[in-house]
Amino acid sequence: MCGIVAYIGHQEAYPLLIKGLKRLEYRGYDSAGVALLNGDGLNIYKKKGKVSDLESEVGGRKLTATIGIGHTRWATHGEPNDVNAHPHYSNDRSLAIIHNGIIENYASIKKQLQQKGHVFRSDTDSEVLIHFIEDIQQETGQTLEEAVRLALQEVVGAYAIVVLSKEEPRQLIAARKGSPLVIGIGEDEYFFASDASPIIEYTKDVVYLDDYEMAVVKNNELSIKNLDSVQKVPYIHTLEMELEAIEKGGYEHFMLKEIFEQPRSIADSMRGRLKADEAHLQLGGLRNYLDKLASANRIVVVACGTSWHAGLVAEYLFEELARINVEVEYASEFRYRNPVINENDLVIAISQSGETADTLAAIELAKSKGATIFGICNVVGSSIARATHAGAYTHAGPEIGVASTKAFTAQVTVLTLMAIAVAWRRGTLSEELYRQLLIELETIPSKVERVLAKAAPIREIASIFTYSRNFIYLGRGLNFPVALEGALKLKEISYIHAEGYPAAEMKHGPIALIDEDMPVVFLATKDNSYDKIVSNIMEVKARKGRVIAIVTEGDALIPGMVDFVIEIPNTHDVLTPLLSVIPLQLLSYYIAVLRGRNVDQPRNLAKSVTVE
Repeated sequence: MCGIVAYIGHQEAYPLLIKGLKRLEYRGYDSAGVALLNGDGLNIYKKKGKVSDLESEVGGRKLTATIGIGHTRWATHGEPNDVNAHPHYSNDRSLAIIHNGIIENYASIKKQLQQKGHVFRSDTDSEVLIHFIEDIQQETGQTLEEAVRLALQEVVGAYAIVVLSKEEPRQLIAARKGSPLVIGIGEDEYFFASDASPIIEYTKDVVYLDDYEMAVVKNNELSIKNLDSVQKVPYIHTLEMELEAIEKGGYEHFMLKEIFEQPRSIADSMRGRLKADEAHLQLGGLRNYLDKLASANRIVVVACGTSWHAGLVAEYLFEELARINVEVEYASEFRYRNPVINENDLVIAISQSGETADTLAAIELAKSKGATIFGICNVVGSSIARATHAGAYTHAGPEIGVASTKAFTAQVTVLTLMAIAVAWRRGTLSEELYRQLLIELETIPSKVERVLAKAAPIREIASIFTYSRNFIYLGRGLNFPVALEGALKLKEISYIHAEGYPAAEMKHGPIALIDEDMPVVFLATKDNSYDKIVSNIMEVKARKGRVIAIVTEGDALIPGMVDFVIEIPNTHDVLTPLLSVIPLQLLSYYIAVLRGRNVDQPRNLAKSVTVE
């Protein structure tokens, strides 16, 4: 959700914080602010809007400091405005805080503090927390570190925080529960951030805070304790990310860059796991659990958004290839409906960031029932990677655009590898088909390149539908989740209302919407549902709907029936989603750009949803 960045060291903090906030702006961009501590005291500068608006507000003032905190906000408590922007002062303005998460019991704490004379300037729960910390310190006479620890034992909810004190010019205190926080270790300097993107330019040595842990940098020394004051030995990870991975690289938007990175990201998701010429397929993270997967009677997939669509693809894959019953659940609903889970169940949790709060909560519930949990995520060291029994990284590389593209195809790639591996172990896959699928998988990156080569004609189609008010996406079988994903992409970045349906369901309601102003996107590739899709297209054309069809190269029938055609290379049916989704990503992107939308930072959305 929100983006946190903080620095303590020997460099000028303000430019470093601003650069870090720009790299974190995909996490939240309702408002931005910084707090700096120097000889002039503890000063906060904040502004509604983007980080560039904050820079304009600061103007040409020279803000000298070697310690500071910064934040870019995605609003939860209180509307986006200057006052609700972070950082927040404590009551006497001696402390400042940045916070990602939600303090659920803030109202009762706020009421108690108001009775003591505290005056609140914002509508946020975050301001309540820093007032609470200050109150504890004043009431108990304890150190700031101890006051933070005591406060965090009382609050309910999720948080990643960094606290700065006017009285402690060489100290920063950070803590986390349910929201990510990473610490970069440099030469006599420390960096704090929601993820590694603001840090990678300065150091590759990082420590990931775990839930219920506090980090204190004081007098250039880092210590980590849990909330019971038990000292922890920091485990230093080495980042594999390169700075170039989080730059646009000449593309107009991160989203377009990430769409065009998919040949590489799909290949990276298979690298070291698949060697078709040797009929070799192995996912190291699942090695010790493959027999358990193969003997499972039921797999439950939990995910949100685009990851949920990848889970729907997995349902088809595991049932078709491995003959295992699969249920796909919205993680946001899973924990609230008393699901039937037992120790014989296998749960696959999917999340790009590895920090999705709803998915983490679903994992904890499933673990409490004794289930075995597999995680599929993109971010090394993320909460889901640490909370699961085993799993696999997608290796898609950083995804900055809020609308997920390469993460989806990387997730589907890993899930496909898993389904094939399990099917082979279960004996539900013939050797001929097993080898055929491995060979075909290795050709997918080059086939994605062929689809991307059609970007210009897809942009032409997009220009025709730039001002459409509604879209319908239809697909059958494995292309149904792709239809859902295509509709979601269009909604997310262009703000056009779009819905995805199984094509056969069109007759049960959506067909009432079809007229000459309704664009209908059909996933109409050559598979075992082809004849049925042809019939569905005819039903739409009979009602004057305008049809855009994604078809297999060489199709001689459908192009003569529809208004617009986008061809994709032929592949095995179960691998089709890896190709058919690419034109939908491009179509959504170009429509959004032509409508003047900010495709990397669409309104109201954040990349990593770390609150429920």
